[in-house]
Amino acid sequence: MVSNGLSQYPAPVGGASLLLTFKGPRNTILIIGGDVLAASRAFAALEAGMQVIILARGLVCDELRWRADQQQVNLTDWDMLPSVSTSPLPSAPEESLSAFLAENPSISLICITTHTVDTPALARICHAHNIPVNVTDHPALCDFSFASTHRFVDTSTGGQSALQVGVTTNGEGCRLAGRVRREIVSMLPKDIAGAVRQVGKLRRLAKNTDDEVGECEEGEDSSVTTPNRPVPGWSSSVTESKDESSRRRMKWVAQVSEYWAITRLASMSEDDMKLILSGDSPQTTSPCSVQVPNESSLHNLTLLPPPKKGRILLVGSGPGHPSLLTIATHNALTKHADLVLSDKLVPAAVLALIPETVEVRIARKFPGNAEGAQSEMMDAAVEAARRGLTVVRLKQGDPVVYGRAGEEVLFFRAHGFEPLVVPGVSSALAAPIFAGIPVTQRGVAESVVVCTGVGRQGKEVKLPGYERSRTVLILMGVARIAQVVDAMIRNDSDSREGLQNSEGRREGRPYPRNTPIAIIERGSMPDQRVVASTLGDICEALDIAGEQRPPGMMVVGWAVLALQGAGDTSVLEEGEERDDERIRKWLGGCRWVMREGIDQGWADI
Repeated sequence: MVSNGLSQYPAPVGGASLLLTFKGPRNTILIIGGDVLAASRAFAALEAGMQVIILARGLVCDELRWRADQQQVNLTDWDMLPSVSTSPLPSAPEESLSAFLAENPSISLICITTHTVDTPALARICHAHNIPVNVTDHPALCDFSFASTHRFVDTSTGGQSALQVGVTTNGEGCRLAGRVRREIVSMLPKDIAGAVRQVGKLRRLAKNTDDEVGECEEGEDSSVTTPNRPVPGWSSSVTESKDESSRRRMKWVAQVSEYWAITRLASMSEDDMKLILSGDSPQTTSPCSVQVPNESSLHNLTLLPPPKKGRILLVGSGPGHPSLLTIATHNALTKHADLVLSDKLVPAAVLALIPETVEVRIARKFPGNAEGAQSEMMDAAVEAARRGLTVVRLKQGDPVVYGRAGEEVLFFRAHGFEPLVVPGVSSALAAPIFAGIPVTQRGVAESVVVCTGVGRQGKEVKLPGYERSRTVLILMGVARIAQVVDAMIRNDSDSREGLQNSEGRREGRPYPRNTPIAIIERGSMPDQRVVASTLGDICEALDIAGEQRPPGMMVVGWAVLALQGAGDTSVLEEGEERDDERIRKWLGGCRWVMREGIDQGWADI
């Protein structure tokens, strides 16, 4: 703090960003690039009501071409720009850009996503024209950055709402920013968007206008930002000006926004709003009671005394949602464990159940260190058991479904400890259920195969061939989905060289390109994401979806669409003739669909 003798002011600490929002047709953004990231930036700008100009050279992604055809964006080929040089040689990119900016003075922001030109030179041109620029993967050249954002869906209307949240780490951890954003979104009430909609209506009634009002453009005094300040009473005998009446009503809006429960705000009727603005509602002056949940008694349980000889429990934690823990797993974690050795994919919500007095170690598994981390966990379990401790070796899903439990059983047995294996709900079966996919379904899928998309110690992946009546569940391997898909759809007539160079091998018939596939990420968790398409389009769909959310799995087969919408359980009866029509109906004419989150009913359970 800095003192001037009369008051104290906070000293500015660098490293932060000035967070602003831009919207409206008065702003034009120039996006230099034609890739998927450029399309993502264009879509965000279009949702903000901005004018979008795309300046691209070479390949342009399908989405940008489609938006240009729909006249949503102005797509300009860089090579078609007029030359500004008297030389017969083409103008340098920076010269062309400088001339382009001079001819388009309405451009207020520039985003460069391409790496095919001299991006530092282009950034210097932007700076010379005093236009803020963002350059992908070059933070030192950026005047602004894009936050990790989420736009909420209004559960009442099904449409996009006005509520957005954005998270930035100011370059310290972009992937972490996405995770923080998802954590924030998952913790907010599901009807938060409806509350924003209704408060917006209340504000417009208070202002007695339908014009949009910015968050800080009301011209109100500081009482609006300090809702604990008493709101002046109102009497019909007092004559108010229009401005005074508006300010008084906005004070009531501030009180309601601060104190009413989100659910109540979302359910406000027009009569409720009129009553609030009249000043006759006594409930607007008293805060809603806040219920403080009882502290979990799990942290106060007395641990059972360890036996003379330690023991080892191999425990499955289920797919991720704490409600899916078995009673045996819950007891192992909360009543018996002295030491928990956990895989890194076990979610925080499960680890939070462990008493604070219990030591928890997370496996240090990362690419190239899987074997070392596995050995470290097994050695630690034996060492602790020899000290008389009860060790819980905690694994994601079921411990014996690609959980390496078998080799741990043999290792512990060889060192004098017979482990107790506690089954868990396997994500192979639970995650598809959370995504609305039955792994078997009469008339669609008569069998199911579980396999891995990751080859052991660098070996190629072996995948089963196509059978129309079978569902294939591929655990792990989403990061190398291109190789998995190639192995599934590649024809036997492909060159031998291509077969040898592939990282996957298929045993049996190739899969049709229109075979349904769903990618399920963080199955059963609040930030679950499902990307569904066909084998021919899933790689592009996953690129459009953005950053991956491990752990992930793939579901391949006609069961993917069996229970979607009105359902389709005649796949086996009707044969392949209607497959293209079946796909169009399932995807609604699109090439893929994406869904976020899990059924709200799980919050009640």
